[in-house]
Amino acid sequence: MADSAPPLARQLAAEAVGTFFLLATVVGSGIMGESLAGGNVAIALLGNTVATGAILVVLISVFGPVSGAHFNPAVTVAFLVRGDLPAVRAGAFIAVQVIAAVAGVIAAHAMFDQSLLQTSTNARSSVGQWIAEFIATFGLLMTILGCLRSKPDVIPFAVGLYITAGYWFTASTSFANPAVTIARTMTDTFSGILPVHAPAFIVAQLLGALAAVFLITRIVWNDAD
Repeated sequence: MADSAPPLARQLAAEAVGTFFLLATVVGSGIMGESLAGGNVAIALLGNTVATGAILVVLISVFGPVSGAHFNPAVTVAFLVRGDLPAVRAGAFIAVQVIAAVAGVIAAHAMFDQSLLQTSTNARSSVGQWIAEFIATFGLLMTILGCLRSKPDVIPFAVGLYITAGYWFTASTSFANPAVTIARTMTDTFSGILPVHAPAFIVAQLLGALAAVFLITRIVWNDAD
């Protein structure tokens, strides 16, 4: 990372606050959507989708200049592999992202007067969903890397729009984020995932991120090693 980058403490604070609000939004909007949808899952998902896409635009706009607004270990790993982020800094980012994600879930439960600590019973396990998570994460990194190269100012909007679309065109509703996946094992609400099903999602996400780094930067752009 460039010498002009903000101090690590500021970057970690940005990653923590951003990831916290992301998960509070994902889980909170899921609870709100389900409670207001009257059993209509499509309406509940639509509410969840719009809120998540919108908050990503806000959070990336606010924290992008500080930390890059990863909020996602798959993004952090991609930048580590590209050589854009030192290993120690990447490890700190990932630790903060996971901790803040869990805190965001707990905050969402508190806001809706639910038990703070929960375990999801929402089964999400199939080959189709694993493929969906690979594609969702590949597309997310494709969006970030492509915009970073050509139009960095539009990254907040591009990521928000991509995730909004991903909720609907993927079988998994586009988690595309290991920290999100871990945190969502801890909510037995609309957006949860059974803990035993999370590892396969995370593997698919990391593979999708690495594939995007290789295919986009080495083949499409033909960047030098």
